[in-house]
Amino acid sequence: MFKFTKSFSVVALAVTAIAASAQETSNKADMFGQESPSVGDALTAPAPGAARRVRIANASSPAAAAAQAAADAGNGVIAPKALARQGVDKSAELSEFQKFVSNNTGKVLPIFGAEFFANAPSTFAPILNSPVPSDYPLGPGDELMIRGWGTIDIDFRATIDRNGTINIPTIGSVVLAGVKASDAENVIRNAVARLYKGVTVSVNFGQLRAITVYVVGQASRPGTYTVSSLSTLVTALFASGGPNANGSMRRVQVKRGGKVAAELDLYSFIGKGDKSADIKLLDGDTIYIPPAGGYVALVGKVNSPAIYELKNSSDSVASLLDVAGGLPVVADPRRAFLERIDPSKSHPRSVEEFALNAEGLQRPLKNGDVLNVISITPDFSNAVVLRGNVDQPVRSPFKQGMRVSDLIPSREYLITRESTKRQNNVVAAGENEKDTTEDADKIAARIGGLIAPINWDYAVVERVNRSDLSVSLIPFNLGAVFANPTGPDNVQLQPGDTVTIFSQEDVAVPMDKRQVFVRVEGEVKVPGVYQMTAGDTLQSLIAKAGGPTGNAYLFGTGFYREEVKKEQQANLQRAADRLESQLRSEQSHQLANLRGMSPTEAAAMTAQFEAERRTAEEHVARFRKLQPTGRIAFGLDPNERSFARLPQVTLQNGDRLVVPSKPAFVHVFGAVNVEASPLWKPNSRVKDYLKLAGTTTDADVENAFVLRVDGTVVSSESQGWFFGKLGGVEVMPGDTIIVPEKLDKQTAWTKFTQGAREWTQILANFGLGAAAVKTLRD
Repeated sequence: MFKFTKSFSVVALAVTAIAASAQETSNKADMFGQESPSVGDALTAPAPGAARRVRIANASSPAAAAAQAAADAGNGVIAPKALARQGVDKSAELSEFQKFVSNNTGKVLPIFGAEFFANAPSTFAPILNSPVPSDYPLGPGDELMIRGWGTIDIDFRATIDRNGTINIPTIGSVVLAGVKASDAENVIRNAVARLYKGVTVSVNFGQLRAITVYVVGQASRPGTYTVSSLSTLVTALFASGGPNANGSMRRVQVKRGGKVAAELDLYSFIGKGDKSADIKLLDGDTIYIPPAGGYVALVGKVNSPAIYELKNSSDSVASLLDVAGGLPVVADPRRAFLERIDPSKSHPRSVEEFALNAEGLQRPLKNGDVLNVISITPDFSNAVVLRGNVDQPVRSPFKQGMRVSDLIPSREYLITRESTKRQNNVVAAGENEKDTTEDADKIAARIGGLIAPINWDYAVVERVNRSDLSVSLIPFNLGAVFANPTGPDNVQLQPGDTVTIFSQEDVAVPMDKRQVFVRVEGEVKVPGVYQMTAGDTLQSLIAKAGGPTGNAYLFGTGFYREEVKKEQQANLQRAADRLESQLRSEQSHQLANLRGMSPTEAAAMTAQFEAERRTAEEHVARFRKLQPTGRIAFGLDPNERSFARLPQVTLQNGDRLVVPSKPAFVHVFGAVNVEASPLWKPNSRVKDYLKLAGTTTDADVENAFVLRVDGTVVSSESQGWFFGKLGGVEVMPGDTIIVPEKLDKQTAWTKFTQGAREWTQILANFGLGAAAVKTLRD
């Protein structure tokens, strides 16, 4: 009994397993091979006895994923053969006509339209997310994404097979070949509605099918191309790089079924945006680029100078200028030159001249023509020009009977913009800022310089004689134009005249006609800036300033002039250049002397010369930093007390007179034990201050000198030896005593400088003062 029961149990379990397996197989058959629900789906499955909900979805098997990846990779890209062709990067070659034009004009003109294909990609793939046109006919290879909800759930991706159908599980086959994209959703909705009611269907498009086209003829990269089914003739041309240097841009053809399906003129598309001939490509289409029918060159004043292709014999000047964007405003339509080539003649090249009028624009063009449009002559036929020291140079229209006063209505027209700028800059904006933007040290120097002084006595009219192109000058008195408008100085103008107004800086006027603003500072009763007249002297200036005060120091009075400062600066630079030249000459001489020495001696002397050279160059560099003051030394007697003894110097604009108070110190610099400024004592001598400061062991007392407070120099050469006249020279308040260091007489630097006497002469000639001495010492 036990064995029977056990056997029956085994048989029952086997039957149950077989039944379960059969049920699973049946379920898979109902689902058309799709996977069974996952564990999560089983948890949410309806209870036993409830209605089963239909769900239609794609299988995610590895084979299907691989097939989808292969479809994605093969759709919308160039075929491998085309990629191999594009891997070769060839530089653009010039056509023979381009070379011909370049040899004759000196410029390499581009072929019009070639720049459109200059940045063509090495591969071409259409934008996958672009919308599908509503009239797009579906065909094998197109992918659809079908979604539905309601009584059933649909999430299915289908690709139209070679029979033009798609197969939807539980729905069946749906024919879509030739159906427009806009009608695909209705066709699928009707197919679903035959079996299920209350289902909402939505259809989108995924990858579209790829087509194969052939690009042949005069193409930059001919070959076989696999492109999207949405591609047009222009996109395929762009992928292939367009025509080459000899290919036609005006007769690109699409051949389909042995016939020409379309012919595209790229000039209409590039120049005007006309895409009416740009058709959609079909699988197997051939794009043929024939050779160009002929070329002409447009050079000169055209909006797009380039080489243009002739479409046929009816092309005229007007038709090509229309493609080129017309003529710029600076082109001269009265004159154009057409260079033509006729190989049948003994002299093949000829040139013609014609106007770009209605007749000239209709002239037919031939292969090899070069059309040169020249520029207009930038000459005014009815203008007069005002320039120079004026508010603003202008080109004014000429009017019959026009005179200078019509061009310059008032004197305010002669205030220059620079003068107005100086006037505006004297006041700063803002309540919390200073009243002036100028440096306080420079304000006094700028008094009287707000307006550039005008030369009222001379202005000129330049007139060109058109018959012989000669130039004549007609001078006139500018001041008389305003004083007497009916006088002869108010010159009657002619077309093309140029009126030039001068300032007193442009053409120097006599001294008695210049404005003179002079500054006086220091120990006078009323310091300031005074306007002087021609012939005024220093005595006149001091008198106008109220005379000197009781503290005025006549011997230290300084007189400065800008013109002298510029001359001193030029002379100082020449002196520095001369010193450098002497240094190089001495170095060359010393190097020549090394040839007769032993190596040890030569090495020692070379090191010594190098040290001396560096020292000399440092001194020359310091010398170049010296800044002249423009001071004019009077050479007065140190004991002179009367200002009436000042030289009778005629004043100039910008002169500056400084009357100092009597200094209380004397300055001692150089090779002394203590550089100091001891108190001045009456009747004291040079030797007294040197004893007070003490000289060092390397002091060159023989070349000591005194830099006077009046700008002059007293040296041992001018006054005798140290213990003779120089040591007994009376020192005045403010004087500077300088003792140079003693230098080896055999060194190049000593020969280069020729002693301190040369420096004293330089300091005296340029009026450099104590500041120069400090610069040389630092």
